Amino acid sequence: MAIEQLQQPRSVTEFARYPAIAEHGLIGDLQTAALVSTDGVIDWFCSPRFDSPSIFASLLDADRGGYFRISSAAASTTKQLYFPGSAVLVTRFLTVDGVGEVIDFMPLDQPKRVTGRHRIVRVMRTVRGTMRFMMQCAPRFDYGRADHNLELTNAGAIFSSDGTFLTLHTPIALERDGQDVRAAFTLRQGEARGVVLESGERTQPRAFPPEEVLAMVPGTVEDWQRWVNQSTYTGRWREAVQRSAITLRLMTYAPTGALIAAPTAGLPEQIGGERNWDYRFTWVRDASFTIHAMLGLGYEDEAAAFLKWLSDRVIDEAGKDSGPLKIMYRVDGTSNLVEELLPHLEGYRGSRPVRIGNGAADQLQLDIYGEAMDSVYRAHRCGLHVSYPGWTHLRQISEWLVGNWDRPDEGIWETRGGRQHFTYGRVMSWVFLDRMLRMARDLGLPADLNRLVAERDLIYEQLHTRAWNPEKQAFVQHYDTDVLDASILLMPAMGFVAPTDPRWQSTLRAIEHHLVSDSLVYRYDPQASPDGLRGSEGTFSICTFWYVDALTRSGRLDDARLVFDKMLTYANHLGLFSEEIGLTGEQLGNFPQAFSHLSLINAAVNLNTTLDHQRNET
Repeated sequence: MAIEQLQQPRSVTEFARYPAIAEHGLIGDLQTAALVSTDGVIDWFCSPRFDSPSIFASLLDADRGGYFRISSAAASTTKQLYFPGSAVLVTRFLTVDGVGEVIDFMPLDQPKRVTGRHRIVRVMRTVRGTMRFMMQCAPRFDYGRADHNLELTNAGAIFSSDGTFLTLHTPIALERDGQDVRAAFTLRQGEARGVVLESGERTQPRAFPPEEVLAMVPGTVEDWQRWVNQSTYTGRWREAVQRSAITLRLMTYAPTGALIAAPTAGLPEQIGGERNWDYRFTWVRDASFTIHAMLGLGYEDEAAAFLKWLSDRVIDEAGKDSGPLKIMYRVDGTSNLVEELLPHLEGYRGSRPVRIGNGAADQLQLDIYGEAMDSVYRAHRCGLHVSYPGWTHLRQISEWLVGNWDRPDEGIWETRGGRQHFTYGRVMSWVFLDRMLRMARDLGLPADLNRLVAERDLIYEQLHTRAWNPEKQAFVQHYDTDVLDASILLMPAMGFVAPTDPRWQSTLRAIEHHLVSDSLVYRYDPQASPDGLRGSEGTFSICTFWYVDALTRSGRLDDARLVFDKMLTYANHLGLFSEEIGLTGEQLGNFPQAFSHLSLINAAVNLNTTLDHQRNET
């Protein structure tokens, strides 16, 4: 394994100002979300939606980003955990004088109704001895670009900026700190206090009594556990699968059913590097894979909601370069994702530039059509049948794809180094036509079967002729290279090639030799296949789970199980994964990452089922 990840050296002081990416938990209300660090700091929160401007973003600039801290005033050891089966987070502070907790959550107040009102509830309590807490609330509106005013009352504070309001409801006496607030207070064993931070319209602060705030905790836990208990998964790795499902739901915008790729923007793939993207949008690819994951766990309502969202996105854009589907959308289904730099923010540990929006939105990525169609086909096999308008939309796509699949594109990894004839895009074009044929035959739906068969078979022959590299003895990234690519690991999962096919087995061995490092998998070698960006990156967590699935399908179950279990050791203390794993095991990229968690679920379900079949046969 020759790929190395080089990191820019940063000062110890700079690292101390930023917690590790992995040192966070996620809370949310199915319309937006917040990150809470292990030292009790909310350092990322956007409102009223995932893709709205930030109110707290000290994760991207410790000085200008804004934060909401509640922590022990004394030196402490910190721990974090979730209430079982929920997204209610507990941060614990262990000191020489006692043990205290901060319970963080966002109530699920009619999540399917679009609203600008969102509440973060923070409950402080001492469970042993005494604890002196400190609290600081310092919002920075519009990614830290807008000034704000502060109004103090005897029941809290109101922060306002250009018609945007943030109300802090609390019985704790607050002290003005410029346009921010702070407080210090002591709680003895058994005592509790609560604060409610509310975004939206102007609201008069109210001093919530402790018993009222504490009463919100079990109700929110029960809301989550009720959903979790609908899962049909009872196999091995249940805890990891359950946490991944909860995390995916936290990244779902309930009013439309859209799943975002991650709740954060600007977290680097390499410390000090420029690969810092905004992932707060819905990729057709990611969300399509999620349908597979949710169906595998028995969550048919979530699968149906996304299928409805996907159907609504298909529009007649004949002649448009990017085709009838864009690769990504905002959570409300709009497609205005103009990429913008935030030069006033220093970036996580000095990783610049910080970007919002995403310039890849107008790229041509042919694979998204196969991924979307495969999710529709899987839903069909689970009894979620396509409607007449839905099939009409799919036929529109098929007509476009038949005339455009043989074009170079930017590929699954959204490279900015020019279009190529990417193998994975061709495979997924084959998948689209293959699934269209199967559904048309299964349901007797109208389609030009002869043309679909001819084009599907033409793609198959072309891939075996041009994507197969005799020197490498492997399918390669695109037709004009000998570089390996981890996306090829999905070939057997998509039914393009049998897991026992000699060409596939040779490809798997080549990927293991060139891209696998201690079970972790790089997506490709950017030095060997320039992608238009400087720097390197870590291993991609989704690729490692694809590797597990490929091993499973190849019958190498002991290897698959070992790789899967080793990968779980790279999760953070709460079982969460970012996009990438760095050279020394650190999490990199936006956090948590839907791609990572949905591929964990898919790999776990398939491996568990295969192990059960093996056990039953012996």
